[in-house]
Amino acid sequence: MSEVKVNKVSPRSGTGLQLGDSGDTITIPSGATLANSGTATGFASIDWQSTVVTGATHTASANQGIWIDTTSNACNLTLPGSPSVGDQLIFSDFKRTWGSNAVTLTLNGSKYQGFTSPDPVYDTEGETVHIVYSGSTQGWIPINDGAVANETPQTVSTTMLIVAGGGGGGYDDGGGGGAGGYRTSVQGLNPGSVYTVSVGGGGAGNNPGVSGSISSISGSGITTITSAGGGRGGSGASNNAEDGGSGGGGGNTGSHPGASGNQPNTTPSQGNDGGDGQSSAPRNGGGGGGASENGNTDGAAYGGDGTSNSITGSAVFYAGGGGGSTRVDGTQRPGGDGGGGGGGCDSPNVTASAATANTGGGGGGGSGNSPHNGGAGGSGVVILRLLTSEYTGTTSGSPTVTTDGSHKVIKFTGDGTYTA
Repeated sequence: MSEVKVNKVSPRSGTGLQLGDSGDTITIPSGATLANSGTATGFASIDWQSTVVTGATHTASANQGIWIDTTSNACNLTLPGSPSVGDQLIFSDFKRTWGSNAVTLTLNGSKYQGFTSPDPVYDTEGETVHIVYSGSTQGWIPINDGAVANETPQTVSTTMLIVAGGGGGGYDDGGGGGAGGYRTSVQGLNPGSVYTVSVGGGGAGNNPGVSGSISSISGSGITTITSAGGGRGGSGASNNAEDGGSGGGGGNTGSHPGASGNQPNTTPSQGNDGGDGQSSAPRNGGGGGGASENGNTDGAAYGGDGTSNSITGSAVFYAGGGGGSTRVDGTQRPGGDGGGGGGGCDSPNVTASAATANTGGGGGGGSGNSPHNGGAGGSGVVILRLLTSEYTGTTSGSPTVTTDGSHKVIKFTGDGTYTA
């Protein structure tokens, strides 16, 4: 190999100088330093911009360094279109204001950390973000963004059923208890977040009866869903039926009215009204309201039917109202489909029935003969359904976990948590 030693190489004419020909490899030996005192182009270097971005929108070019000042407004930064592997972009919080006004990236047809949505948002004060385009499979990858966070988190789609505890039946010629509030939802759980489940108990059928308790689910990134407890049934001697997810039925003395369902108001409704009591023959207490119909809909003192749901893989009715009491004909008035307890009756004497556990059904209204107590309301339930491939197996509170096809079903009959 021949060697030429000179201190300076200049063009013979003009200002252009070429090293080698197309296809040649120009080697800088190990230990040598290539110093740039001018402007280098065609290299994967970062061209820092002298103008600070202050607008609400800005479109970046490949291999730029960008100062972004969000003192007055948030900024939407559009990434370069049709990037090449190795293209880079650095953008930095010029005034340490991203915590108040964030920078949101528009992906412009490319992926970010492997996904096309959601749009990444950078909202950490003083942050500098350095991203490199890796190719079409993963797209832009942050190699420095503070904690190197996942800015495109993918949520876990989860179907939910939340049923509250049912109300206890009314005392002594009482109305049936109202069913616990029935609510459903489909929401995205954030991976790594803990979701807290509360399951409401059913109300006792004492003197007076007791309304059911709420069931709920809450946690990061979801709308908290709370189902109201079912209202207690009214007693024969006074109008003390209570409002709830579904309302309790009225007592039979003085034709007391049933209580209101869907309290507090939600859309869609989580329950229905209790039926009115009847003071004339056959002197019935009102049926408790159910998730899908009012008390007394199917007949005097009949509990309102609940709603069928197949979240577990099989159709099951939940949140049926309790049947009201009857004095004359000795035929027990049934609770509604969904666990509602049957009402008590006289001649012959039949004791009011408790609602089925973990259905949110209302208890049956107590008879006029001893024992006068109504039936207890059924406890509630919270059920989650998600793909088996996205199930983490991390729970507390000992829920029952079953498999239905490609899905896991997590059934909480008591308080607990699930970590997505």
